[in-house]
Amino acid sequence: QVQLVESGGGLVQPGGSLRLSCAAPGIMFNMYDMAWYRQAPGKQRELVADITSASYPNYYINSVKGRFTISRDNAKNTVYLQMNNLKPEDTAVYSCTADGRRILGRGIIWGQGTQVTVSS
Repeated sequence: QVQLVESGGGLVQPGGSLRLSCAAPGIMFNMYDMAWYRQAPGKQRELVADITSASYPNYYINSVKGRFTISRDNAKNTVYLQMNNLKPEDTAVYSCTADGRRILGRGIIWGQGTQVTVSS
């Protein structure tokens, strides 16, 4: 079974930075659109950012525009989320997805998530 493996989460002070990584071994990575979602306690899961298979950033939620950057390295089967100027409201479990619907007609693969906590 294909797995996505996130890393890079942790505890950071407000104003700090983190870079999340999501490795996707074993799939035709350059055929998948990739995305990062987050879910804070007691809140609905929300799409943070996504990027097409051809590395075009497609969407950022308004609250992270100018602070977060999504990117991917197709040679490494990895997608990244660079998070700068973090705020307490960014605290959540961040999960990546590999979406094979558009090119391959397949489903969406989810990672297990990584905790990001922004607190002083």
